[in-house]
Amino acid sequence: QVHLVESGGGLVRPGGSLRLACAISGFNLDDYAIGWFRQAPGGEREGLACLRGVDGSAYIASTVEGRFTISRDNDEDTVYLQMDRLKVADKAVYYCAADRPNPSDRAHGGTCRRAMAYWGRGTLVTVSS
Repeated sequence: QVHLVESGGGLVRPGGSLRLACAISGFNLDDYAIGWFRQAPGGEREGLACLRGVDGSAYIASTVEGRFTISRDNDEDTVYLQMDRLKVADKAVYYCAADRPNPSDRAHGGTCRRAMAYWGRGTLVTVSS
């Protein structure tokens, strides 16, 4: 069974940093596409940072490029989202999601824009002074 469990959310001041972790089980990180998404209250889900399943190449959405970084530790079966220079607008529930590779992943950013089969429950990030 595929499981994803997010952790690391919390309250941080504007300009601060957080590192989210997604612990996975039931699949191999080398074999799946995986990424971080978020949904703010009343907003649509947004794909932020994804690793393509085919080659593990990373995509970062323009809204967070230069501030957020995605990485993975295959030994720990964990994917991370490092978030720096956080803004009030970054407040949202952050989700980790994964799926088997599919042709949508070939397009730049495709993994972050397509439907994903497996989701974690999310972790809340609040940015406030």
